[in-house]
Amino acid sequence: MAKISPVEFGRQVNAERKKVTWPTRKETWVTTAMVFVMVVLASIFFLIVDWILGTGVTYLLGLWK
Repeated sequence: MAKISPVEFGRQVNAERKKVTWPTRKETWVTTAMVFVMVVLASIFFLIVDWILGTGVTYLLGLWK
């Protein structure tokens, strides 16, 4: 691999940095809201699955009261 000087490395880093496209404030908020909604939905899903499996295991083991 070819070695480059620190100055050239800095130029290349700066050139790549200029290519980065940052999301707008609206895109950030929409994405954040979508993440929170998915977390809530996943939590509800796993709560229901856990309850069903727990009830089923309790029933199968004859521990139903």
